[in-house]
Amino acid sequence: MAQQPSTTATDRLWPATVANQMMLNLLSYQTDLWQRSVLHLDTLRERANNMLEHERAGKPPLLDFDYETVLDGRRLERPANYALLRITRVGDDCLEDCLDATKPPVVIVDPRAGHGPGIGGFKRDSEVGMALHEGHPVYFVAFFPEPVAGQTLGDVLDVLRRFVETVAERHPGKPPVLYGNCQAGWAIALLAADCEGLVGPAVLNGSPLSYWSGESGVNPMRLAGGLMGGAWLAHLLADLGDGRFDGAHLAVNFESLKPANTLWQKDYELFADIDGQRERFLDFERWWTGFYALSKEEITSIVGNLFVGNKLERGELKVCPGCTVDLRRIRNPLVIFASSGDNITPPHQALNWIPAVYPDTAALKAAGQRIVYLLNSHVGHLGIFVSARVARLEHRAILESVGELNDLAPGLYEMRIDNPTGDPDCHKPQFRVHFEERRVEDLDYPDQVPAFERVRALSEHNVALYETFLGPWVRLMSNPWTAEALRQLHPARTSRLLYAERFNPWMDSVKQLAASVASAREPLNTDNPFPQWEALNSAMIGSWLELAGTLRDGASEFAFRGLYGWPLAIDEGIGTESA
Repeated sequence: MAQQPSTTATDRLWPATVANQMMLNLLSYQTDLWQRSVLHLDTLRERANNMLEHERAGKPPLLDFDYETVLDGRRLERPANYALLRITRVGDDCLEDCLDATKPPVVIVDPRAGHGPGIGGFKRDSEVGMALHEGHPVYFVAFFPEPVAGQTLGDVLDVLRRFVETVAERHPGKPPVLYGNCQAGWAIALLAADCEGLVGPAVLNGSPLSYWSGESGVNPMRLAGGLMGGAWLAHLLADLGDGRFDGAHLAVNFESLKPANTLWQKDYELFADIDGQRERFLDFERWWTGFYALSKEEITSIVGNLFVGNKLERGELKVCPGCTVDLRRIRNPLVIFASSGDNITPPHQALNWIPAVYPDTAALKAAGQRIVYLLNSHVGHLGIFVSARVARLEHRAILESVGELNDLAPGLYEMRIDNPTGDPDCHKPQFRVHFEERRVEDLDYPDQVPAFERVRALSEHNVALYETFLGPWVRLMSNPWTAEALRQLHPARTSRLLYAERFNPWMDSVKQLAASVASAREPLNTDNPFPQWEALNSAMIGSWLELAGTLRDGASEFAFRGLYGWPLAIDEGIGTESA
């Protein structure tokens, strides 16, 4: 009989050692999980408190720079709730000795699309920071939480023009560089295209000018107007707000685009790395949770004339009596910065107005216009404005190249940045910027005009029905009390304020518990397998939510095509029978 191999004491103890180690790992993970849960709740508590504190302070601009008010738009002949600020100091450093007198001033305009001002300069590595670093005098256009009663889009544009003229008077001979983020970008385009025009170069970051453009299955927001029946809903919400449109509605629209991020990923990233992500999360949420209002006249004009009517691209938008905005009037150089990863303002919406206005390259050159576009391959919509990496490379490259724009011959160019070092903090000549000439004919985006023309017609019909039959009753029942109640009860507010001690006294115990947890906090061993299991489950949840969002967007696309995408032959047949 063969002799069995002997079993050593070490061999007998090995399974027990593994089991003990697994048990220790599990206990460590459970302790860490409990600590992260407490700290996560405490972070949500602090976010709610920051939200309340910001509101009590009057929601000032969230700039990481000192500033002085140069002009208050509420005190002008045609008032609007905007203010022109001049950046005066960075921390303890006065700027006067750092500015280059030969460089033009930069005017940065933040978007007024539901949130407050500050996204262009709420940290040092930002558009404001890069402009200061390059030696430009910097001005910032802020706005107040509440609109002036009855202010219109024309009033806003008039105030913005006064701001630009004021900056130009302060720096004679150096036309200001205008920086417009998202909504502010198309506002600058409106100024450049109206009857007076602009002189200095304009940089449009993630700014939609061609509102019907987009890629099927990728850019679902442009379909919302058709699926909701047009602009009548903006009229209703503004009437319920007693003439004010709550910016929280727009914030919810943005969040609904990516349910996986809104419902899970953003919070899980904070929860998974509560020690490293806490301050970053709170800094961003200070801006994201500051909801600002628009007047009914503004929001209905924006939705009806731009997003649903697409009148800017078509040259049919009137901002004042006797003056129609025509994009062919733009003579100042334009830099258009867009990203393929932006599902709110994709390159289609940022660029497709060019072939709509200029049928070919020869027409663009004959107009004497210079248009430069810069494309990022992956950054999202907000990343165009807030990403430190984008600020340190793309925005720095734009500012360092502003002087070269006037030297370009009329035409269309793509701005290319060659950065062999891969370092976003490098300067010229470490990276090289060159402008490659392009053809207008190559901007070949799908034509989706017929379907959206039907949306526009239905929207005008529904708005007329609402204003005739339903609107008067809604306005009769609305008053400041009901409007404020609806504002305070908006889910975008209540879901956050629920964690404040003012509304939830139990959160005070969380604050005290979090202090003791933070003092005893120890990092988890990197070889513990349970965090990997947690991350795997989180990824699975995120994937399911992404799938749900994809299915929802596909269903929206299918419904939109069913409602508005009929073949042309059927339309012609209906028109013949009706005649």
